[in-house]
Amino acid sequence: MLEHLPSCWKRKEIYFSSGSFYAGVWEMKEVYARLEVPIMSGVEVSLKGKNITVKGPLGELTKDFSYAKTIDIKKEEDKIIIEGYFLRKREKALLRMIASKIQNMMIGVLKGYRYRMYIVYAHFPMNVKVEGRKVVIENFLGSKDKRVAKIIGSDTKVSVTKDEVIVEGIDLESVGQTAANIHLTARLRGKNKLSPHGRAGGPGVLDGIYLYAKEHIKE
Repeated sequence: MLEHLPSCWKRKEIYFSSGSFYAGVWEMKEVYARLEVPIMSGVEVSLKGKNITVKGPLGELTKDFSYAKTIDIKKEEDKIIIEGYFLRKREKALLRMIASKIQNMMIGVLKGYRYRMYIVYAHFPMNVKVEGRKVVIENFLGSKDKRVAKIIGSDTKVSVTKDEVIVEGIDLESVGQTAANIHLTARLRGKNKLSPHGRAGGPGVLDGIYLYAKEHIKE
């Protein structure tokens, strides 16, 4: 009976430790999956293979999606089509991720992204400054060691005021990763990690740099 199943069904085999027996289940692949991403007004989109370039008032972004072997990307009039045949669950998730990234690229060149972070300290004022493509944090909890966070992306800009760090750019991934790098750099780890809010007998250290707002550069 199983040999008469259509080709869009695929057998998943789970091998146990001995390798001598397995449990097999049958799952059906989706024959055709398609997503459409409308091209926003004021944005130019060009496609070369699976390299997509988006231009807008704030700049230009290019991303390469050639790693998505089973997914096709094409441009039709005022929309981008992302489609694929006989996709597994993981590949369908990849299709949705590509659509989301393309949309974020268009928003980025139109409006940009801004992350606001607050510098929090109790007894030891942190000295935060930008040096080239790095954010340098000094005097964290009174330590003489310098802590360095890398700025991701050539278009990402970081500025520091008295109690605030502002990360701006047109690439959402670069802006988000830069903010994450800054937050993780001003954070205790391992044996030095102290319990926040005084739990478990810790002194309740909250010193750090925390994200508190996400905005667009241009509304």
